[in-house]
Amino acid sequence: MAGQFETVPGGGAAVALDEVEMSILRSLAVQLLELVGPGEEPVEGEDPLASLFSEGPSKPPDDPALARLFPDAYGDEEPDFSSEFRRFTENDLRTRKREDALALVRTLDQAGAAGGAHGGPSDGADASGGPDAPHEPHEPRGATRRGRRGRALPEGTVRLTLSPEDSRHWLGALNDLRLTIGTRLDVSDDDGPDSDDGGLYRLPDDDPRKPMVMAYLWLGALQETLVETLMP
Repeated sequence: MAGQFETVPGGGAAVALDEVEMSILRSLAVQLLELVGPGEEPVEGEDPLASLFSEGPSKPPDDPALARLFPDAYGDEEPDFSSEFRRFTENDLRTRKREDALALVRTLDQAGAAGGAHGGPSDGADASGGPDAPHEPHEPRGATRRGRRGRALPEGTVRLTLSPEDSRHWLGALNDLRLTIGTRLDVSDDDGPDSDDGGLYRLPDDDPRKPMVMAYLWLGALQETLVETLMP
């Protein structure tokens, strides 16, 4: 899993992913949506402004992963302030996290639709205008089977091109996925191969935690390169 984001003309980012990588990303994003929970459904006849002032939970989640996604704003030193802050911000934060994950899923689904009925990419498929759509001078948005210099990508690999807005959604989703997996593994960005817990990065292939560690590292590489494309 060596996909890296790169900048594209006109803003945004692009990355080449194969079918397995897209499937893993989509599965993780769907699991994140299930973890975060359903969004608030608007009540018929309710004043739209009322939702802006609706109160959320005041206590941190029991699930460690959710507690990492929705941390206390003031730590243990000011529990009352943290509780009050959470009441008026968690619903919006939860909605934003859902929007980020949904944007990632939609991008991957569009790439699959461009590739055929079975959701896999096909030769020449381009989500921006059909198999043989002519490319504009600027970078086309969507999925294509050709790399940045027009070279054909390996079989089963597509190049996803994100708008600046979708890039920000993807960045949020990738960050949330890493936080969730890192919490499950009990690791953080401060842990590395040379740290006291570095053995986690050198697990044998038959260790059941190995796939999660590989996903954690891969998501980190995607996140880091995507951040670089968004920097001025």
